[in-house]
Amino acid sequence: MQRRAFLASLIAATATPRLTWADAGSPAFLAAAKTHAGAYVLHGLSAGGDTLFALPLPARGHAATAHPTRPHAVAFARRPGTFALVIDCATGTEQARLTPPAGRQFNGHGCFSADGSVLYTSEVVAETSEGRIGLWDSASYTRLAEWPSGGIGPHDIKRLPLSEDLIIANGGIATDPADRRKLNLDTMRPNLTRLTAEGVIADQAELPVALAQNSIRHLALLPDGTVAFAMQWEGDPADPVPLLGLWSGGVPRLCPRDDADAFVMQGYAGSIAHTPVTDDIAITSPRGGAVQVFARDGSPRATLRRADACGIAAGPGGFVLTDGNGVISQVTAEGLTPARRTELSWDNHLIALA
Repeated sequence: MQRRAFLASLIAATATPRLTWADAGSPAFLAAAKTHAGAYVLHGLSAGGDTLFALPLPARGHAATAHPTRPHAVAFARRPGTFALVIDCATGTEQARLTPPAGRQFNGHGCFSADGSVLYTSEVVAETSEGRIGLWDSASYTRLAEWPSGGIGPHDIKRLPLSEDLIIANGGIATDPADRRKLNLDTMRPNLTRLTAEGVIADQAELPVALAQNSIRHLALLPDGTVAFAMQWEGDPADPVPLLGLWSGGVPRLCPRDDADAFVMQGYAGSIAHTPVTDDIAITSPRGGAVQVFARDGSPRATLRRADACGIAAGPGGFVLTDGNGVISQVTAEGLTPARRTELSWDNHLIALA
C-alpha cells in the first residue's frame, strides 16, 4: 500500500507542469520601485519597458535576482536589511521570506548557482561588518551554510559564466548596524574576491593604497569572465578618481576619465552593466545625474546626462536605464533617449534576466 501511494504521488508530481518564466510573461527585467502612494513594489518589465507584473514588497527594495528556470524572483531589502522575499512571479504568491541568522544582516544582493539549486546572499556580521555569503536551498529556502566573503562589507555578488565560482565586491566599509553610519573610512580595504564552489578563496585583489577609500560596490561580468566593477569614493571629493575598474585576476586595471568627466559623477557610481550588442560598459550616477559609457577595454566613449539615473542593464539596442523620476530610457554611446514615463520612482538597480 505504501508503494502504491508513493507511485501515485510520484506520477502526480511528474504530471503537474512546472511553471517557467514564460508563465510570468517572459520578463526581460526586474526592478524595485516606489509608487506615488508610498508603496514598495517589484516590477517585471518587458524589453520595451511595459509592466508585466507588479508585486508588493514589505519595505524598500534594493536589488533582485532571478532563478534560472523557475519564475522565482528574490527581492532584497535596502542594505543592511533583514528580509529577502521569494516571489513566484507567475502566480504573484510569496514563496518564502528569508531572515538572516541572529547577528547577520542581508547586504543588498544575491545570485543563484548555475542549476538554481542554491541561492547565495551577501551578508554582514552586524556588529563588525565582517562579510559572509549565505547559502540557501532553493527547493525549501532553508539555510544550508555560510562562508566568509573575504573582506568587510560585501555588497554585490555574481557567479562567473560557465562556472560555479563567485565574485564578491567587498566594499570595505564597516557600518553601524542601526543607523548605517560609516565607521572605518580611514582604514578601508575594499577588495574583489573569487570564491570556489567550496567557499575557498581562489583569488583576491585590492586597490592601490592611494585609492583605498574607493569602495567596490557593483559588478558586471563580460562573456570572457572579465569582471567590470563600479566604485564609490569615500575620500576627498576634490579628487577626480576613477569609478570603473576591470579585473581578470592579478592587479585590477582602473579606467580614469579626464577631470571634467570625472567630476560629473560626484565620486559615485550607483550601478553598472555590460551590453553584448555594442560590447560597451556603462556606469551610472544618481548623484551626478549622469551615465558614462566605456568600450570594453575601459576607454571612455561618452558622458550622458539624466537626472537621478541609476538602474542600468543590457537591452535590445544597447542599454536600458531607469531613474528616480519614473522614466525608462534607451542608452547607447551615441545618446540617451527617454522611451517611457511611468508613475513610479525606480530604485537602484535594473536586473536583466538571461
